[in-house]
Amino acid sequence: MSYAAYKMMHWPTGIENCASGFVTHSRADFAPQIAPIQTDDLESEWPAKRQIGPLPNLIVTAANILEVYMVRVQEEDSRESRASAETKRGGVMAGISGAALELVCQYRLHGNVETMTVLPSGGGDNSRRRDSIILAFQDAKISVLEFDDSIHGLRTSSMHCFEGPEWFHLKRGHESFARGPLVKVDPQGRCSGVLVYGLQMIILKASQAGYGLVGDEEALSSGSAVSARVESSYVISLRDLDMKHVKDFTFVHGYIEPVMVILHERELTWAGRVSWKHHTCMISALSISTTLKQHPLIWSAVNLPHDAYKLLPVPSPIGGVVVISANSIHYHSQSASCALALNNYAVSADNSQEMPRSSFSVELDAANATWLSNDVAMLSTKTGELLLLTLVYDGRVVHRLDLSKSRASVLTSGIAAIGNSLFFLGSRLGDSLLVQFTSILSSSVKEEVGDIEGDVPSAKRLRKSSSDALQDMVNGEELSLYGSAPNSTETSQKTFSFSVRDSFINVGPLKDFAYGLRINADPKATGIAKQSNYELVCCSGHGKNGALCILQQSIRPEMITEVELPGCKGIWTVYHKNTRGHNADSTKMATKDDEYHAYLIISLESRTMVLETADLLGEVTESVDYYVQGCTISAGNLFGRRRVVQVYARGARILDGAFMTQDLPISESSTVLSVSIADPYVLLRMSDGNIQLLVGDPSTCTVSINIPAVFESSKKSISACTLYHDKGPEPWLRKTSTDAWLSTGIGEAIDGADGAAHDQGDIYCVVSYESGDLEIFDVPNFNCVFSVDKFMSGNAHLVDTLILEPSEDTQKVMSKNSEEEAGQGRKENAHNIKVVELAMQRWSGQHSRPFLFGILTDGTILCYHAYLYEGPENTPKTEEAVSAQNSLSISNVSASRLRNLRFVRVPLDTYTREETLSGTTSPRMTVFKNIGGCQGLFLSGSRPLWFMVFRERIRVHPQLCDGSIVAFTVLHNINCNHGLIYVTSQGFLKICQLPAVSSYDNYWPVQKIPLKGTPHQVTYFAEKNLYPLIVSVPVLKPLNHVLSSLVDQEAGHQLENDNLSSDELHRSYSVDEFEVRVLEPEKSGAPWQTRATIPMQSSENALTVRVVTLFNTTTKENETLLAIGTAYVQGEDVAARGRVLLFSVGKNTDNSQNLVSEIYSKELKGAISALASLQGHLLIASGPKIILHKWTGTELNGVAFFDAPPLYVVSLNIVKNFILLGDIHRSIYFLSWKEQGAQLNLLAKDFGSLDCFATEFLIDGSTLSLIVSDDQKNIQIFYYAPKMSESWKGQKLLSRAEFHVGAHVTKFLRLQMLPASSDRTSATQGSDKTNRFALLFGTLDGSIGCIAPLDELTFRRLQSLQKKLVDAVPHVAGLNPRSFRQFRSNGKAHRPGPDNIVDCELLCHYEMLPFEEQLEIAQQIGTTRMQILSNLNDLSLGTSFL
Repeated sequence: MSYAAYKMMHWPTGIENCASGFVTHSRADFAPQIAPIQTDDLESEWPAKRQIGPLPNLIVTAANILEVYMVRVQEEDSRESRASAETKRGGVMAGISGAALELVCQYRLHGNVETMTVLPSGGGDNSRRRDSIILAFQDAKISVLEFDDSIHGLRTSSMHCFEGPEWFHLKRGHESFARGPLVKVDPQGRCSGVLVYGLQMIILKASQAGYGLVGDEEALSSGSAVSARVESSYVISLRDLDMKHVKDFTFVHGYIEPVMVILHERELTWAGRVSWKHHTCMISALSISTTLKQHPLIWSAVNLPHDAYKLLPVPSPIGGVVVISANSIHYHSQSASCALALNNYAVSADNSQEMPRSSFSVELDAANATWLSNDVAMLSTKTGELLLLTLVYDGRVVHRLDLSKSRASVLTSGIAAIGNSLFFLGSRLGDSLLVQFTSILSSSVKEEVGDIEGDVPSAKRLRKSSSDALQDMVNGEELSLYGSAPNSTETSQKTFSFSVRDSFINVGPLKDFAYGLRINADPKATGIAKQSNYELVCCSGHGKNGALCILQQSIRPEMITEVELPGCKGIWTVYHKNTRGHNADSTKMATKDDEYHAYLIISLESRTMVLETADLLGEVTESVDYYVQGCTISAGNLFGRRRVVQVYARGARILDGAFMTQDLPISESSTVLSVSIADPYVLLRMSDGNIQLLVGDPSTCTVSINIPAVFESSKKSISACTLYHDKGPEPWLRKTSTDAWLSTGIGEAIDGADGAAHDQGDIYCVVSYESGDLEIFDVPNFNCVFSVDKFMSGNAHLVDTLILEPSEDTQKVMSKNSEEEAGQGRKENAHNIKVVELAMQRWSGQHSRPFLFGILTDGTILCYHAYLYEGPENTPKTEEAVSAQNSLSISNVSASRLRNLRFVRVPLDTYTREETLSGTTSPRMTVFKNIGGCQGLFLSGSRPLWFMVFRERIRVHPQLCDGSIVAFTVLHNINCNHGLIYVTSQGFLKICQLPAVSSYDNYWPVQKIPLKGTPHQVTYFAEKNLYPLIVSVPVLKPLNHVLSSLVDQEAGHQLENDNLSSDELHRSYSVDEFEVRVLEPEKSGAPWQTRATIPMQSSENALTVRVVTLFNTTTKENETLLAIGTAYVQGEDVAARGRVLLFSVGKNTDNSQNLVSEIYSKELKGAISALASLQGHLLIASGPKIILHKWTGTELNGVAFFDAPPLYVVSLNIVKNFILLGDIHRSIYFLSWKEQGAQLNLLAKDFGSLDCFATEFLIDGSTLSLIVSDDQKNIQIFYYAPKMSESWKGQKLLSRAEFHVGAHVTKFLRLQMLPASSDRTSATQGSDKTNRFALLFGTLDGSIGCIAPLDELTFRRLQSLQKKLVDAVPHVAGLNPRSFRQFRSNGKAHRPGPDNIVDCELLCHYEMLPFEEQLEIAQQIGTTRMQILSNLNDLSLGTSFL
């Protein structure tokens, strides 16, 4: 393996930063929506203050992913929520029945976001200005992003870089820094500060434009939004201000100039010296004058505890700052200060006066916080408890601090308050949550004090927080609202009730995973279909958020029944409203969604079958009036499901149930090719390239043919068309029209005659021509309302061609010229690409916007999302100018155009193209509204895909298990609830349901099994289908027990209790207790069962668990055993010991006790950190020794050893008789085992110092490479070449490639690559390709990717493409992909290795470029577009595991 590709398959999910701000809209956009609540019912006599008010966006980052969300709130009385109230999470609270996050835009950056903040625009609640996002990246890069309505995405407004030669002096000779840049912002948005290189403060000055009234007026009249911007920056060296060790800084509220408070330590101390040197921290407040670039010190406070680490600015009107340390909380302002001790370790600075203590003991050494109101902060602790910190104040003077317990929640990495009644708990270790809160007065308070909230009796408040709204924040665990204990009777302590509204799934941090068989695996599967027999079982999370995540890249539906049915062309299910009275069970048929299907229509090659979909599928072909003599083109329902329409090649039938009411011959000369049905219209595309429309009359339930005049006259040939039904009382597309009467949504303005149909929304026809253009017409008048040139080239944005934007015009001219220069030779392959199928759909949801899908002949899938943009040039002023330039007819037409409609292209990650051969193609896209609670679109073909829509985002999940699928439809009846039917190309019809246990709103379908403990390592026992797993659970123990375990019993020391008082000895201390659980997957989604538990001894940690195959030297047979390596953790005074345990796994009997039985245990010196079986022997890494043992059946006997200098082995890998071991500090060693002389030989090692995380062998044909990941988030590939001179006669491993992944890789898994399409042709060199393996890896961010070997030709081609794309693609936030992928050595000496890995994260941008640019780039690097796409396709085919 000389060359490889790095490819992400599952992007990071662990959220590291979250913030809220008005990014996509301004505060003023909310003003009209706040109507006074009706006070006719008791529930809503809430004070007006609790109005939801303007809701900001939520911005989250996970490693290198940046996402912007909109919060959608459903008020209790809204129409929408009445129908679907029972599905919402968390019940009704404070007049809100639900809140959900909806994706606005998502970006994958070329760099990990270190810290993020939102630059506020300043201004009050009616401000039209918007906020911007400030991102800080490793070393010293800062990007400011703002939202641009015209492209519906983020745009970089400024970039600030303090790296490179001219800024070397900022580092002051240091090479490595403890943390990346830290960014904070002034609450009024006047400036922002970024702390880089430990002691350099960069001040970003915000531009003051538009602060006056005049500026605001201008912004309003132009219609475009103004975002906060940064105009300049300068550097303050904190070292010059006598600060040495800065821990945190923040900007405080309530000053005229921005004031920055810095927490810093004068002299360092540590736990062992605290009795001599303590309270070493202090805070200094600097007034920042950005114009004068001066920063005078205005106040400071000294004698803060040495473990203070976080500053929390107190909002106006109080002001000041809260300092959080591990054992105490301090409040400081210019005029007052107070403190609160949290536990017995807190001491005051001079030991004289007693600090006020909180009513309970807690440690706050990793807290995150946000403000729920101006005097209540919410803190989350490292155990996941939420605490409320109340500032008791009078005017601006804080008298004291009160701390009370609230609810238990997820372990957070950040908290962001969203508006005045929601907050978001971001988490790296568990699922992130969106929570609504409302404050209630605690019942222990006297009634008279309740005037903070207005005059609502307290009992009603408590009723609001009824138990259903108090579901716990994590799957209902620890359901408790602790009554807060007021420290003194006269306080009015606020308590809050919470309700979880939405959550994001997180599968990180992936510590380890195992590759095992799924429960419903198919033993007969071959090829790629066999991959969906497997799943990844991952150890993820920590503490009480610990879970097993079962990840599958492909969906495998649960089969209910299957029938052999050769030659099937299409299947459809139709409803029939039974008006004849028998079995009209009105309750069951009440809602439209739950109505059962009546008939299943199956089109074969020369006939049509009809089946009844009652309890049993019975064939009724003979007894119905359907057209059954030939194949059916399509079928569906018309007239509100009262009739069925069936279209065949030369005609159509309308049926009432089984009886035909109308038969309509369509055309003699041409046949129907494709059909689109939108009640009451049916659109037919004919074989002569024309269109016919069947128009239904709801009063008589009949249809008539109508050929739209637009198409009769035009000579343009149509390549695909579809109808789009814009449903609902407020159709979305109406908002994009500029006509006032249309956008108000008043039905009477439109024809009175069919006004009834208009509650149902509007219908549009989307047409694409052979030339590649696309037009949207309204139906039935067929006025063109939107048109796009060259739809098939896949531009990033689609804009109506009638809107002449000067900037876009010049671009068009430019691209035309470049096309002509590119020469004629390449033109023809561009001409035969056209759109073969279209679909446009808006799925249910109050704010959903339509998606537009197109499939091209070369297999490209274009996906666009519609958005609304009211540009300045769309205002009526310019309309006269337009009509003057154009002819009169256009000015009439332009009145009704959807000129505010635009589309933005959505990248689709994991799909493989398949070319459509010339000739007729069966339609591949089927829209579904509810299959197992999911909605979206199914794409049939040789690699079928599910497109599922969650929170306005498309999730793509492949389905590999049945190979090619020719037809698909939904089925809802008694036996198959919201299920599906599909027909495979082998001729099997399968009736299935989606597995309900998986959650599909993730990059891969995932099922989470909570463990209530931290999982550490998992392995797969294939023979019995079991998963042994190391779990640790924190247990509280009395302190004297803990101390006695820290003494070496053999040496016979006595415990010295002199310095501990008796009450301290009885305090409890939390210790992790380890056990090995053996889990068995259950059928059909039941929770997994623990079949056996192997407990460890006290203070013994299980470090590794492996399934090993050992050769028993007495019976001469192989035995498969479970091996566990442990270590006793007893502090630094006790010599390290460990145990190796062997267990045999018995028969799966009901009695779980004898499932696993211990057959051997032995204590060794040193921790046993890794185990592996090597040719029937057991290889054990115990401390600094590696020992090989043989197994006699009762005894392990050492046969060979290797005394390496390794300190602690983190991973062992074995191939044949080669051993690769990775050390925590000394990089990797490559050994071999010789049976004859029974010796372990060191072949070579890497002489660098590398802190390994994971290692593995990479096999490519006959070459063996060694791969290692390290603590700086890099991977390196080494090889052993004793003949090369630079390997020092074979002692040294040589570098083959290096790459920066940007995440800690914790585990590699070697999987054989799958045969790709192009391999089948070249059978000659096939032998080398078969033995080719890729490495799947998991990371601590929750991402999964793979390293796949490439042959040299492909690598050179993709590498030159990668170099082009660095410049050709506009990168978000201005980041450079090349610098991101450079090896990071963090100041250690490192010789740069070859750059032999291509980055598919950058290459995937190639498919998103417009078609013309793709051709141009391919020509510049001397290849063709099809060649590049086929290489990328083969790579994704070859690695389509799981």
